[in-house]
Amino acid sequence: MLAKRIIPCLDIKDGRTVKGVNFVDLRDAGDPVELAEIYSKEGADELVFLDISATEQKRKTLADLVYRVAEKVNIPFTVGGGISSVEDVDILLQNGADKVSINSSAVKNPQLINDLVAKFGSQCIVVAIDAKQIDGEWIVHLVGGKVPTERKLFEWAKEVEERGAGEILFTSMDNDGTKDGFANEALARLSTELNIPIIASGGAGNMQHFSDTFIEGKADAALAASVFHFKEIGIQELKLELQGNGIPVRV
Repeated sequence: MLAKRIIPCLDIKDGRTVKGVNFVDLRDAGDPVELAEIYSKEGADELVFLDISATEQKRKTLADLVYRVAEKVNIPFTVGGGISSVEDVDILLQNGADKVSINSSAVKNPQLINDLVAKFGSQCIVVAIDAKQIDGEWIVHLVGGKVPTERKLFEWAKEVEERGAGEILFTSMDNDGTKDGFANEALARLSTELNIPIIASGGAGNMQHFSDTFIEGKADAALAASVFHFKEIGIQELKLELQGNGIPVRV
């Protein structure tokens, strides 16, 4: 059984970390590079940076950030947010990103997945899917969960796999921020129906939630933000706990 991965997620705006961070030993809580280094040393398996700024300068700022992170961090990292072309991806990978994550741009133009996979390979293309339940049906949403689409989660996920994506990052908008646990039923169904790795996101509140998403949710990786940023859960402690529960992790 492959080791399960623990992935801290950093939201970036204009090259700085947002969504409060509580690391006392940071000179500057807003510096993503410093945070990335800490997470890397603490034993995170990967990192995800999501750029939520929407400025004209974005591409340059993000490329610069990626370059700085790549210099300091020795674990794989993924960059997402506003990526909508082969050129965007090329710049980020050239500057040291290991993978890119696309979301809205893939829903609006599914052919983009094929184009990116053809040029860069499946291994570095992650498709992020945000969904919530409406009348018992999981519906894909855009713009951070604000805009519903016609697409249904499981059908879209299948199409994403067929178009060659290497991984799916699934965020349940119903669970996100609640700290009540991940959407394990939906995750288990995704894992059963698809052959590519599924990253669980949305709902982490305690260590048990991580165990549950790996066992009940059959997730390949679990992503979280605030529980790590506010030091509610230490990555090393979490991994030892998971190991104690018989879940394979890299310690």
